[in-house]
Amino acid sequence: MTVDAYLAGVTARLAEIDLDEAVDARDSLRHATGATATDLERLRAVYPARPDALVELLSRIDGTYWRRYGDHEVSVLILGSDVGDYPYYLQSTAQIVDAADNGYSIRDVYGDQLDEWLPEGRGADPRHGYRDDRIDPDLPMGRRLHFADCMNNGGTSQLYIDFDPLPGGTVGQVVRYLHDPDSYLVIADSFEAYLRAQIDGDFAFLGYYAEE
Repeated sequence: MTVDAYLAGVTARLAEIDLDEAVDARDSLRHATGATATDLERLRAVYPARPDALVELLSRIDGTYWRRYGDHEVSVLILGSDVGDYPYYLQSTAQIVDAADNGYSIRDVYGDQLDEWLPEGRGADPRHGYRDDRIDPDLPMGRRLHFADCMNNGGTSQLYIDFDPLPGGTVGQVVRYLHDPDSYLVIADSFEAYLRAQIDGDFAFLGYYAEE
């Protein structure tokens, strides 16, 4: 399965990096456990279309964002995106469900400056303000499943699963938000395709742990 290959690859890649931070991350992940059946049912109730691959991942590791498992606190960056070696934390089921209350849309955030700051298109340079034309700017953000926050405590980038795309998009597409300049981009047609892209990219985001 893709999730098995993904987690095995993360562990193997961290084992190749002989630096203290990578060793600590690998050891910390050993304390992580999966979400409870109750938490997974809550997730399914809030997001009926949630992908099975995400449920499988959370059933193995219920978050890595300063997540406490017994006496151990796990803070490990185990996800990536299209932004090189910039890594992300996996949100827990509880954090994902809590974020469903976010009623603000992209348009609410930018108001009358939306089209100026985030011109609509596809294939634009992500270094400039930009909104993928498969993303609905009027959809409350809580309708998208927020599954990851970047290393900057989520302030610079987040990852979402979008179940309500505009024409040309795909139900379940993965959306990456990046700040300054802001951009919203579809980076995969599904969560499983997203995981596969990280595998095929040899977990480039784990280069973060190889930096001196």
